[in-house]
Amino acid sequence: MPLSEHEQRLFEQIERSLAEDPKFASAVRASDPRFHARRRLLVAAGVVVVGLALLVYGAVIKTPPLAVAGFVVMLAALGYAVQSHRRSQSPDLHVVGGTTTSRRRPRGRAGGRRPSLLDRMEDRWRQRPEGHR
Repeated sequence: MPLSEHEQRLFEQIERSLAEDPKFASAVRASDPRFHARRRLLVAAGVVVVGLALLVYGAVIKTPPLAVAGFVVMLAALGYAVQSHRRSQSPDLHVVGGTTTSRRRPRGRAGGRRPSLLDRMEDRWRQRPEGHR
């Protein structure tokens, strides 16, 4: 339902007053999930570089356990980065004062997870036209 002109003016006035408040702006920025997701990706990238350095150093000094540890660190950091990126792309993230560009996808029966291939196939089977049964 659209806002009336009076409500629209009040809304714009509130929006302007909130935008001028630096304390409020910093609080909103600190609770922005995109900010945290970006920070997690940067941390993961740094840990990948550290893991790569351990891997190369372990290979140069011919210490296989150190090289393997570097590889495991890299692998864990990459997994963390992928998980963080997927979580940041989730349509469940709501940013105060922001706009969302992702559209809501229907959830499968797996709850908060993305539906599996079998779930999608079952849904397609149930939704096919009546004449094809």
